[in-house]
Amino acid sequence: MRKLCLLAALISPLASAQVVSVEPNSLMRLPNTASTLQLERLEVADYGTLLIPSNVTEVTVGELHLGREARIAIVPGEQALALKVRRADLSEGSQITARGAPGTYQKAARSGRNLDLQIKTLNAPQLLVDARGGAGAPGFVGLDGANGQDPGCTWGQAGRGADGSDGSNGQPGAPGALVKLAVPHDFPADRIKVQVAGGAGGLAGPGGKPGAGGKAKGCLVYKADGGKSGKPGADGQPGSEGAAGSVTVQRL
Repeated sequence: MRKLCLLAALISPLASAQVVSVEPNSLMRLPNTASTLQLERLEVADYGTLLIPSNVTEVTVGELHLGREARIAIVPGEQALALKVRRADLSEGSQITARGAPGTYQKAARSGRNLDLQIKTLNAPQLLVDARGGAGAPGFVGLDGANGQDPGCTWGQAGRGADGSDGSNGQPGAPGALVKLAVPHDFPADRIKVQVAGGAGGLAGPGGKPGAGGKAKGCLVYKADGGKSGKPGADGQPGSEGAAGSVTVQRL
């Protein structure tokens, strides 16, 4: 299990430059006490993750180094994040993620975080950015039908099982983010990989199971037949896919 580390130092808006280091295989969260942060150096070691809170809207970094499979993970938020880097050295598999959150039964899926990424000097095998929308919540499962009543030997017949109720539709996926990139003019276009697809629609809710009919019963005088089972509920429909975001690339 990854270790969870919290960055305890308070960084005020436009405060003096800070140096932040994330250890290998660990997670560090920037403080959420200010919307604007300035870092002299940011280093995320191999397989480490730096988490940027939703209320942070601008981060300026002098020197950025991401180790192998390291990540900068940006929490979904209503406001775009501006990430401005003077010099970046990115190792194989490292990436910046601004993905939306998947939906739940209580909350709708969230869109990818809009991102304005500026890197003046870039040394990397690839620049990977994932800003896809969150997947929609699944539909509710239909209720099962009640079982029919068993017959008696002196009255009536077996009851029919109740029908299962229909499952509900899956919820729509959230849109992908709007990503603006400003990178050096000599960084190859085929090394820029940005994902802004909308989130997948939620799975359809399955229909409820049918109730069983009352069971047949043998009596001294006659035999009471069993009741018919109900019908299963219909499955809902899958949710629609979220709208794709957009990517614009500017050369510095």
